[in-house]
Amino acid sequence: MLDLKGKWVLVTGSSRGVGAEIAKAVASLGGNLFLQSRSKSHAEKTLKAVQEMGVEAIALECALENPDSIKAMLQEIDNSGKIVDVVFNNAGLQVPYCSDYFSNERKDYLEAYAVNCLAPVQIAYHFLPKMVKNGFGRILMTSSGIADQPELMGYACAKAALDKFVRDFACKLNGTDVMMNLMDPGWLRTDLGGPNAPNDVTTVIPGALVGVLAEDKKSGRWFSAQEFAGMELSLAVQKAETL
Repeated sequence: MLDLKGKWVLVTGSSRGVGAEIAKAVASLGGNLFLQSRSKSHAEKTLKAVQEMGVEAIALECALENPDSIKAMLQEIDNSGKIVDVVFNNAGLQVPYCSDYFSNERKDYLEAYAVNCLAPVQIAYHFLPKMVKNGFGRILMTSSGIADQPELMGYACAKAALDKFVRDFACKLNGTDVMMNLMDPGWLRTDLGGPNAPNDVTTVIPGALVGVLAEDKKSGRWFSAQEFAGMELSLAVQKAETL
């Protein structure tokens, strides 16, 4: 199982929900953190929680729908002199539920693609060459198991496009120690998932970590976090490496 102690890890959407759970889990393993949120003030709670675990952490402000804002965030990371070994592209945006599913609007698709697909792709293109050069790196993209819901088609299509990006890159990364995989957190009681979701947000751990902590040099896989719920971390990673 990969040792995160002392490594620098970027988590997008870190202020709450899945991102906050991932950040705290990384800190518990000794990983240092870059914490992205729309406003640094939004990340204060997560920042304090991880710092109290004894790791270094830096809050970053970035509007992920804006490519220039992403570019500025990435430049700030580069200027820090820290080498990012692991990226959790977790942040997501849900589109309005369209009961009249024949009237999904173009703007809903554009908003969904901007945050759920284009932002993580831009971040991946920034870090992948550095990781390949260094001979090590991990990128985990948060996907979704959403299906058969044309009412949320913009969101569903954006996640499907992200899946395609990761799976097609696998042919270039397999066999190397640079791995890029996908993780479906499941339907969770978060701001995005809503109050009627069947799973508490804490159930995303350890499944949200296995695609990063695995050391089998395989990319392009899709991990369902709920399949690992309740498992001890090392056993969850062992299970992931059989998939």
